[in-house]
Amino acid sequence: MLLTDSLSANKDSQGFGLEKLYFNRELSWLDFANRLLDLACDSNLALLERTKFLAIFSQGIDEFFQVRVAGLKDQLAAGVGIKSPDGASPREQLGWIREKVNVLLARQDRIYNEEIVPELSSNGIVISSFDGLDSVQKSLLLKTFEETIFPVLTPLAVDPGHPFPYISALSLNLAVSVKDTSTGSVRFSRVKVPPILDRYLRVTESKAQVIFVPIEEVIAHHLSSLFPGMEIGEHYCFRVTRNVDLSLDEDEAEDLLAAVEVELQRRRRGRAVRLEIEARMESKIADLLVRELELDGGDIYRVASALDLSGLWEIFKLEREDLKVSKWVPVTPRAFESHEGDELDIFRVISRRDHLVHHPYESFPGTVEEFIDFASRDPQVLAIKQTLYRTSRDSPIVKSLIKAAESGKQVAVLVELKARFDEERNIEWARALEKAGVHVVYGLVGLKTHAKTALVIRAEEGAIRRYCHIGSGNYNPSTAQMYEDVGLLSSSDELGSDLGELFNFLTGYSKRDWYKKIIVAPNMLKNKLIELIRQQSALGDQGYIAIKVNGLSHPEVIDELYLASRNKVQVNLIVRGICTLRPGVADLSETIHVRSIVGRFLEHSRIFCFGQPDPQKAQVYIGSADLMERNLEHRVEVVTPIEDISIKERLLDILQRALRDDMFSWELSSSGQWNRNNVTKGFSSQGSLMETARENC
Repeated sequence: MLLTDSLSANKDSQGFGLEKLYFNRELSWLDFANRLLDLACDSNLALLERTKFLAIFSQGIDEFFQVRVAGLKDQLAAGVGIKSPDGASPREQLGWIREKVNVLLARQDRIYNEEIVPELSSNGIVISSFDGLDSVQKSLLLKTFEETIFPVLTPLAVDPGHPFPYISALSLNLAVSVKDTSTGSVRFSRVKVPPILDRYLRVTESKAQVIFVPIEEVIAHHLSSLFPGMEIGEHYCFRVTRNVDLSLDEDEAEDLLAAVEVELQRRRRGRAVRLEIEARMESKIADLLVRELELDGGDIYRVASALDLSGLWEIFKLEREDLKVSKWVPVTPRAFESHEGDELDIFRVISRRDHLVHHPYESFPGTVEEFIDFASRDPQVLAIKQTLYRTSRDSPIVKSLIKAAESGKQVAVLVELKARFDEERNIEWARALEKAGVHVVYGLVGLKTHAKTALVIRAEEGAIRRYCHIGSGNYNPSTAQMYEDVGLLSSSDELGSDLGELFNFLTGYSKRDWYKKIIVAPNMLKNKLIELIRQQSALGDQGYIAIKVNGLSHPEVIDELYLASRNKVQVNLIVRGICTLRPGVADLSETIHVRSIVGRFLEHSRIFCFGQPDPQKAQVYIGSADLMERNLEHRVEVVTPIEDISIKERLLDILQRALRDDMFSWELSSSGQWNRNNVTKGFSSQGSLMETARENC
């Protein structure tokens, strides 16, 4: 019996019910979203950085509804009675979510309307209404409308001859009431805001000021051009969110690529799960939208700021360095620098010793990209094998893999087609790779391959030597500039052999479920983590655990951490996003401390330390897995032990800096409140790591 089962079964005597043992997963993610809003209203941050955090918040809420809320609605519609680990039904969770999201949206509206927009204006960046323009500026926008916007608009009427149009997911729309003056009849019409056009139209620009107007306002003030001879009535903005999950029967799919393509077409017409409307929209039109979209009143969210604040990325990209933090340029580690014009021999560098790379402090192009690129050009390289979960549209790594295949090398790549929101891009790359002669596989039935691994096989002096990379981040040069990740470059025979066996498992029919060094989910990782926690638990108050992950929600892992705490083990958890463990509870988790760091870089690395933080004694691991059910039960993940003492020392230092941070960290209380440590001139873990990188380059 799990600890939580035992405690909840005796809750009358112990005082613990499921709701006391776990926080709700969905509400925990919304707490993370609230931390983004904390940064958006932090007057100590540069103004455009605050604007960026509003855009990130908006994008995150969109994805939350597309995936998490959609999943709960599916459960509710199917009559599935599965409760979350905290004992809540889908209906209960949807009610909690609505209540909390409305609080977050009210905070978003206040920050946007009362802080960001006025402060941008005072700094020469004006987001104006159309009515706020003078006659000359309005004339300029009229010309823009006639030449650029009007030709791509398509008004769609709703009447007996025109059925209610399909509203595409996350598109911005105008709901327009039009009256036929000859008959007096009033009709509804929908005008879609073209997503190919800029959200904010630049009206005028000078050294002192630039003025923007949201494109929907420009369209709204020229509706008479779309409905000539009609009387324009009320008009409001609205937006629909749809379910984006793929419904694949992989056992029946003979061609997974084709099946994913079909599902992507279906996803575009996924069931509506949320309707965002202007706060002032009249009930008659709101009721029409709800009815036609097959929603209910609880799915409406009224917004008092602009809809879809992800458009603020356009404002953030302005060349106003005075309103941003100083640009960070990742450094190339000394070991990876070429000297006196000679080309770097990256295999010689890695063969001497293992290397830890820490992005974005250290250059991704100068280390990981160089590793794959050099391998693609090296005549001694026989084969390259790699997993690709997410990558960029212009990925240098994929281009290197194509180049390697075209030069006659054996190249095998697992492209995870089911990487949510990146399916289409991954299909494009899969086809390009196949065309070049790369052996492409699409993952395992029932599992997502989330592992971040690359293996190079090279002929050296009559023998075969393997070089490998195992990391926590995707092979994506764009996100490598914003996501904090770690990776190991090694020529270890045992690691190389393990990765060779792993790729045989991924590409063939191997049933291997054990390896010499690496720990693989779903078959090994959960049990190994539990074993490592129990080892520390047996040491009592001499035990120590420090873990840095993006999410922690696996009930069995949480149970083991509770047991360790009851045995007085010191447990420090650094969890960026979801955390359903309840720390600081007497007789349950008194010695567990949970914190989250949210800053200019997205904390993304997964680091595990078991044993006192001494590099000579602690067991240290890095890898791709978070401590969530999806990672430990339903994904292929790879975690590797770190044996090099100097690398252990660096990783323990990363953990200790995160635990020292008192500028961009939040502490989780036993009540579920995240309390920010906000010392104006305190210690920033990210700032200190940038400084260290500069010193070591």
